[in-house]
Amino acid sequence: MIQTPVVLYDGKCGFCKRHIARWCALSGDAIQYRPFQEAAGDFPNLDREQLSRAMHLVEPDGSISRGAAAVLRVQALSGKMRWPAWCYANLPGFALVADGAYRFIAHFRWLVDPIDRWLFGASHEPTSHRLTRDIFLRCLGAIYLMAFVSLWLQISGLIGSHGILPASNYLQAIRDAIPGNERFWRLPTLGWLGSSDGFLDFLCAGGTVMSLLLMAGVAPLVMLIGLWVFYLSLVNIGQDFLSFQWDSLLLEAGFAAIFLAPLQIWMRWRKACEPSHIAIWLQRWLAFRIMFLSGMTKLVAGDTSWTDGTALTYHYWTQPLPPMSAWYMNRAPFGFLKFSTQMMFVAELVIPFFIFTPRIPRRIAFWGIVLFQFILVLTGNYGFFNLLTMVICIPLLEDAFWFKRLRRNPLAPRRQPLWIACLYVIPALVLIPITFVHFAAECEKPVKWPMAVLKLTDLAEPFRSANGYGLFRVMTKHRYEIIVEGSNNGVDWKTYEFKYKPGEVDRRPAFLPGHMPRLDWQMWFAALYDQPSPWFMSFLERLLRGTPQVTGLLANNPFPEHPPRYVRAELYDYHFADDPHGQAWWKRQLVNEEYVPIAHLRQP
Repeated sequence: MIQTPVVLYDGKCGFCKRHIARWCALSGDAIQYRPFQEAAGDFPNLDREQLSRAMHLVEPDGSISRGAAAVLRVQALSGKMRWPAWCYANLPGFALVADGAYRFIAHFRWLVDPIDRWLFGASHEPTSHRLTRDIFLRCLGAIYLMAFVSLWLQISGLIGSHGILPASNYLQAIRDAIPGNERFWRLPTLGWLGSSDGFLDFLCAGGTVMSLLLMAGVAPLVMLIGLWVFYLSLVNIGQDFLSFQWDSLLLEAGFAAIFLAPLQIWMRWRKACEPSHIAIWLQRWLAFRIMFLSGMTKLVAGDTSWTDGTALTYHYWTQPLPPMSAWYMNRAPFGFLKFSTQMMFVAELVIPFFIFTPRIPRRIAFWGIVLFQFILVLTGNYGFFNLLTMVICIPLLEDAFWFKRLRRNPLAPRRQPLWIACLYVIPALVLIPITFVHFAAECEKPVKWPMAVLKLTDLAEPFRSANGYGLFRVMTKHRYEIIVEGSNNGVDWKTYEFKYKPGEVDRRPAFLPGHMPRLDWQMWFAALYDQPSPWFMSFLERLLRGTPQVTGLLANNPFPEHPPRYVRAELYDYHFADDPHGQAWWKRQLVNEEYVPIAHLRQP
């Protein structure tokens, strides 16, 4: 009479031995694994020919499982997956399919073995994501830190009480438009508690502190909830200055990360339970969407520059805030730029599908996306967006990916209690239909969604945590820059120079990894339109009043003693200069000298 279940397998089969090694790491001493060539004598009632054709599981009560039934039973006894064994025993047709698949694999082991090694690798370590989760959450904390600190440096001039678009004015407009408690759902923000400069600083400071605590591994669940609430509060009152896709991406990644957080006061991956596979796949689904939709929207938008390979001949000098490296990339041969465009579509439309594959090709997806995003970091200034995309790709990996020094001395992986695991089904059932609605919309595929799904999408919209993505749908083929000037007499004009956007032609383009200068970015968008935006007119008014919070957002204030009497804005067409070593990085031509005609404050 045996005391523990015994698995009898073909000890001469490399495919069998590799999978047995993986199962052994999972089950530990709960199951014995013995080659039938050595153990057949201990089980005289089992036919040796049958043992060579299929794996057998012998349990202490004398029951014997063979083939697919044995495989699924071993998984259930190891605590890895119990539902396949239940389906095998209770779901009509499941056993037939499983047995057929097992016979095919057993008969063609010579073919399946190299495929298995290519897909899953030769590692015998059990699948685990505890260390990966730890690294992901700490890196996400670093991205939150970049976002909060960058915004904190600008917030008083953007949406403070003396800023360009005061948050208090915006909230009052919402109160007038949406009376009653509905406004709290339509605009979820802690700003309803206060919108003073001090409270805005509190939100940024609180986010900064919680980011540092998350990086240190302190109360990760509490920190992730707090970070999401604080950043959502700022985004929903930030108006034009926090309307970028990366703000929505950070909110969505942060919200999904809440369901990955371990229930620990101090995040210690060696002692933690395995994270929910549902939470891991929510992050992988997000990584797929941000990449795939970025490529798909370029195709459906109808801009021929993407399909004929000329897009990058415009991109490097028309992007919002080009760094110095963009000048050199713009000088590359046309053949290289066209090839780069084709490789971009491979990175955005082909590689993302590897996210849904087993371990080894999924690593290829990780490296492909990270390399692509790293190139974008080197050739463009997109704040924390590209770094965040890299971080979102970390859950594509398993613990076996990391250095052995990081993985030393782990405790045996433990599964979360079933009742906790079931809780993750609820957010998945909410988020997945909403993301499919946005996915179809970005692909311009009309779908007749059930009314319940559309209602759910509408209710979730204010929380900005399930979104559609698609960058550079249409390539900008001209670069217009708004030059703002002030004067005391209407004759002698002095230029307001911005910190980062092109202005003086001899100023070298800056490189800003992680920082998002939101006024400079909005100036790029404003130049795309024939008429000045309302926020831009408010910006000019602040210059006429000499508001220090706003002039502090600029590289210089040509009127330090008192504000100018007049301001105006002209529109120039910019292009990279041919030779920056001749003291000019840009060349420009006046397009509209009355983009905003001479303006002044009305006298009382």
